[in-house]
Amino acid sequence: MHKAPRGTFDILPQEHAYWKYVEEKAASLCQLYGYQPLSTPIFEDAQIFTNTVAGGTDIVDKEMYIFEDKSGQELALRAEGTAPVCRAYLEHGLFNLPQPVKLYYIGPAFRYERPQSGRYRQHHQFGFEALGEADPALDAEVIEMARHFFCSLGLSQFIIQLNSIGCKLCRPGYLEVLRQHYSGYTDRLCPDCKVRLVKNPLRLLDCKKTPCQEIAKTAPKIANYLCHECHLHFQSVQKYLGVMGIPFQLNPRLVRGLDYYTRTVFEVEPRENGGQTALGGGGRYDNLIEELGGKPTPAVGFAAGLERIILNLKKQKLDIPALPRPDVFIAYLEEEAKTEAMKLASELRKAGIAVIMATGDKSLRGQMRQADSLDIAYALILGEQEVSKRNVMLRDMRSGEQKTIPSVEIARFLKQPKI
Repeated sequence: MHKAPRGTFDILPQEHAYWKYVEEKAASLCQLYGYQPLSTPIFEDAQIFTNTVAGGTDIVDKEMYIFEDKSGQELALRAEGTAPVCRAYLEHGLFNLPQPVKLYYIGPAFRYERPQSGRYRQHHQFGFEALGEADPALDAEVIEMARHFFCSLGLSQFIIQLNSIGCKLCRPGYLEVLRQHYSGYTDRLCPDCKVRLVKNPLRLLDCKKTPCQEIAKTAPKIANYLCHECHLHFQSVQKYLGVMGIPFQLNPRLVRGLDYYTRTVFEVEPRENGGQTALGGGGRYDNLIEELGGKPTPAVGFAAGLERIILNLKKQKLDIPALPRPDVFIAYLEEEAKTEAMKLASELRKAGIAVIMATGDKSLRGQMRQADSLDIAYALILGEQEVSKRNVMLRDMRSGEQKTIPSVEIARFLKQPKI
């Protein structure tokens, strides 16, 4: 028997209520803040990711799905959403529009990693990006927007972790100090961190292995090495968050998993820790568009995984609106009545009324059992007598009451508000 590939899953009909709920909240939020939708291809030139997400990160070193097409071009399945947005910003000349350009996306991303709760090889991201503005007020607005999103879903038990990782002027000095600190503990580092020490020392702070976390606790804090401009920027972000009444915690070890970030980084984590806890995160990436061939362009954004959000919605047992279902079931007796039933179903659907019609050779009793199992509000029954008199028998499936209604009036009756 064939099964979905490891690390992927089917979204069954009963699960789609959660997905619709989250996606509608996301779209509503973005409209509120003036963000426009953008869709990018599922696969991109692999260099979009390899040139912007530095070596020493798991995404580049271990997780990307890279392949050659028939022309020999190296392509990659979308590993994350920000770099493709920046590519589209450059390719279509969006830098000529009034800045900042505010965009959002919802779509799948692919990473070859060990599947676990809330983490899959194909997962779905919601993200928003504001490109073309360096104002720290925009950083604070993006953080407020992320908080607003989770609160609108009903996920109120979370913490915003905040840090600044500096810029390309002040970060090199900090990295050298960080290397010196970790060089005294090389025998205690995990294999991955031994590589990071050479290729990507900032990622040492993000390791989840217990021995490495103990070393990170005594590591020098980047806040003490920020240049004057980065320090002022970070102070302003905190001031604006305070003005908006947004609580946060400073976390000097927060670095995020993508190396294009500069200055502000943040994550949203549920208060109950354990496993893969982050609901989402983001920050500023002022060098990314330049690395893709554009002019220096400041930008800031946020992304969250839909699977992890839905997992937390279920944990908190929140009441999610059910998907709309048809309220009308049409049953029939004999072939002539079936023909009229099909005609009636077509007319009702044209009038905007959702209908399920019986099919096959079930008896009327079997058809009514089907209607009952579907939790239908009304059953319309057509037999020889109803067809000859151009009537419809309407049964209220909840009360069991029945009445005869002329066929020409049934649509108007079904559209009437019910008390």
